[in-house]
Amino acid sequence: MERVKILTIEHLTHDVLKIVTEKPATLSYHPGQAVDISINKPKWEQELRAFTFTSLPADKHLEFTIKTYPSHNGVTQQLLLLNKGDELLVHDVFGDIAYKGEGIFIAGGAGVTPFIAILKQLEKENKIGNNKLIFANKTASDIILGDKFRQLLGNNFINILSDEKIANFEHGYISADLIKQKITEHTQYFYLCGPEPMMQAVERHLSSLGITDSFIVKEAF
Repeated sequence: MERVKILTIEHLTHDVLKIVTEKPATLSYHPGQAVDISINKPKWEQELRAFTFTSLPADKHLEFTIKTYPSHNGVTQQLLLLNKGDELLVHDVFGDIAYKGEGIFIAGGAGVTPFIAILKQLEKENKIGNNKLIFANKTASDIILGDKFRQLLGNNFINILSDEKIANFEHGYISADLIKQKITEHTQYFYLCGPEPMMQAVERHLSSLGITDSFIVKEAF
């Protein structure tokens, strides 16, 4: 376990924080991995929650992009009360999501966070290629880093909203048909991360399209 000071903390959306901290010299991870974090305050040191790194391994700091749930009276509500100089406790690194090759990233809400780091790394290496991102949210105001994904992916950034109908956005939920429309000869892998019900639905869709587990890279938070 390592103590790290918060360097900056800001809102990316109405309920998503970007927290930048110091980086322990001994810490290593790959893009897509997560770490257990707690808050260095009485009563909160043992309350561990998993958050994905949205910084890159070569960065001199750590960055986390965290969806907060103020009504839950839990860790993320406490994060909203923190300031520069407060401390987090960094525990064990884990995670199965890693980049294997071009494909379609399929994310629901805060499930996009592993893909932020992976796409940043691909951008750094000039390897964005034909990768696509299908991003499911309730409303347009929930979209995390929409401008960044648009800049990186252009028309390969596909948004679907369940609670709003907006021009140029898909409406409803991710369907087998939507996924099928986006598959090309460049599509090798399908990367999934999001709430469990969404993950199960997407896995059923992929199975119906004849996609085998060996081409599915996933993690559920």
